[in-house]
Amino acid sequence: MTRARSDDMPVDAMTGEMAEAEIARLTDLLDAANVAYHSEDDPILDDAAYDAAKRRIGAIESRFPDLKRSDSPTERVGAPASATFSKITHARRMLSLGNAFSEEDVADFARSVRAYLGLDADAPLEIVAEPKIDGLSLSLRYEEGRLVQAATRGDGLVGENVTANALCVDDIPERVEGAPELMEVRGEVYMTHADFAALNARQSEAGQKVFANPRNAAAGSLRQLDAGITASRPLRFFAYAWGELSAPLAETQMGSIERLEALGFTTNPLTEVCPTIEAMLALYARIEAQRAMLGYDIDGVVYKVNDLALQRRLGTRSTTPRWAIAHKFPAELAWTRLERIEIQVGRTGALSPVARLAPVTVGGVVVSNATLHNEDYIAGRDASGQPIREGRDIREGDWVQVYRAGDVIPKIADVDLTRRPDGADPFAFPEICPECGSAAEREPGDSVRRCSGGLTCPAQAVEKLKHFVSRAAFDIEGLGAKLVEEFHREGWIAEPSDIFTLEARHGDDTEAPLKDREGWGAQSARNLFAAIDRKRSIPLDRVIFSLGIRHVGEVVSADLARHYGDWASLIEAVDLAVPAERAHLAAEAAVVEERATAAADGRRARISDARARAWAERDVSPDARAAWDALVAVDGIGAVAAQALVSAFAQGAERASIDRLAAFLDIEPVSAPATEGSPVAGKTLVFTGTLERMTRQEAKARAEGLGAKVSGSVSAKTDLVIAGPGAGSKAKKAAELGVEVIDEDGWIALIEGA
Repeated sequence: MTRARSDDMPVDAMTGEMAEAEIARLTDLLDAANVAYHSEDDPILDDAAYDAAKRRIGAIESRFPDLKRSDSPTERVGAPASATFSKITHARRMLSLGNAFSEEDVADFARSVRAYLGLDADAPLEIVAEPKIDGLSLSLRYEEGRLVQAATRGDGLVGENVTANALCVDDIPERVEGAPELMEVRGEVYMTHADFAALNARQSEAGQKVFANPRNAAAGSLRQLDAGITASRPLRFFAYAWGELSAPLAETQMGSIERLEALGFTTNPLTEVCPTIEAMLALYARIEAQRAMLGYDIDGVVYKVNDLALQRRLGTRSTTPRWAIAHKFPAELAWTRLERIEIQVGRTGALSPVARLAPVTVGGVVVSNATLHNEDYIAGRDASGQPIREGRDIREGDWVQVYRAGDVIPKIADVDLTRRPDGADPFAFPEICPECGSAAEREPGDSVRRCSGGLTCPAQAVEKLKHFVSRAAFDIEGLGAKLVEEFHREGWIAEPSDIFTLEARHGDDTEAPLKDREGWGAQSARNLFAAIDRKRSIPLDRVIFSLGIRHVGEVVSADLARHYGDWASLIEAVDLAVPAERAHLAAEAAVVEERATAAADGRRARISDARARAWAERDVSPDARAAWDALVAVDGIGAVAAQALVSAFAQGAERASIDRLAAFLDIEPVSAPATEGSPVAGKTLVFTGTLERMTRQEAKARAEGLGAKVSGSVSAKTDLVIAGPGAGSKAKKAAELGVEVIDEDGWIALIEGA
């Protein structure tokens, strides 16, 4: 039977199992891309590939809403703030924008705004359109007219304190006259093309790093520990938004922009008010036509509802406003030669192919690498030999078309077979890990081949160690990725627990003291050992994340920590669930077999029967089944993440490594957060029927803002059902389960004043 892979299959043809695996794969990809772009100024994914992955997750979540994870990339902004700078918590979250890629997407945005507000199709609705600047987002806080704080976006909630650096930017006034007593101005730091070229020329002459593009140059220049370096860089700033205000700037978006300009901020002259969709699209076309002549990088046009009262009614989703959207420009293309294909081994053992290209300029940036995804993408066929929708027969020596939309590591769009050199052989994807020689295995249905060597593979071991000391994990001051690589190469650190014995093995009175290494001294060695000791006490969620378990990212780790509370409870639950995890795997294999048999027999597959038989054959104890069901039911977890977690703790060598680490730690329990003053914080709500005083979307947004979880189905875990006219099966089920049911008036009375 030909088995379609989840990353090639159209969303409407996916099974739930395929959808869950695809969500997990794309989440891992976008997590890494967010950190590289927002925190390290070193992108690993181009805009087009990033946007496509995020759209695919959104499409899957729309079809399978129960599979939406709490760590979904559609619910997050940016990446954690760098540990290099002190951190600032934004008074109001800095949001991201949803994306539109076609005229139909723009029309859908306008329709959704009208539907949410209950406006007729012919009712007036003004939209402000402005260029989307490709730079670094910055928030400026003014108190009594004086700049007191500047912060980067960070993850939207917490950013980096770059106040001293912001004061070096000519477009950012230190004082403003006539402003509200408290005013937070938001905008974009950028660099013009001419200034970028001059900066790179100076850098090259001085033998220093040259930048890939103006955005990276602007971000790297603003995020300097020495503000003097920032002052020497030609940075600019466009103001286009605001955060916390003690008094409104105006009643409209355009009026507020004009007020910011009057206060002395630079605003974009291409910003216009558009009364219709046709006017929006016409301005988009004009701006796109001027793009190459603007002298600075833009990657689209942003549309915002002009009336601020309507913006407040529309509100926000978890990370994006309902009243704004970014209409992105198409990707740019170029042809070059693919010189060779290299295989890199990642933290989870995944063998990732990378195309090394003859350097080519794409959209003003010189690129020399492209992602090749996996072996099927290179071959253009799946494991059974069937052609796949996204893939090319790609060979070393080929002329390939690459595209990007703003960053390096682009994607291959096409291959010119007429220019293929004679004797170019199909690429043979390795079945042996190039780093350790272990078998590189590919599980049925998985698009990725993985090294089976685990911690014995030096590439995996190093990547896991680098992940362990990363900012969201142990974040040990002075112990970064480069030092980890060095210590691993020297045999000083082989696994995480070795970090906590480093002083005992390489302290002052040992045979090979750290202080005697080149570049070290007694004080710097003491500083590192002290930093390590400070991390012996660490919150549970950071410990879980630090283990680098596939599909268990930062948000999933936090969800697990909140659910189980402490390390002992987590270990007990995971150990108890091991037999059930094996039964789950057997059941899913039985489902695959049943589908194949049913297809051969021309009958309908009996999925539930096959799954039930497999569970019965494994004879799993009720306690083990309950532990597994409870783990899978943790909000944001699901079977894929649960399986990865249980499997990691059940593997002998990996479990022994985890136990050795835990022995050195005081793992702090995590208590579930509560929303002060909210009558529904921590409760699970279901809305059903027709709501008359607010739209369903508004009700859901209000409930989530008060700390409640809104579910689409009624179960024994439901705390409250809000039923409007026409409520049917959900209200009936709530009555059967004894769940409290109230009407819309009761709901509004409950939350009034909260």
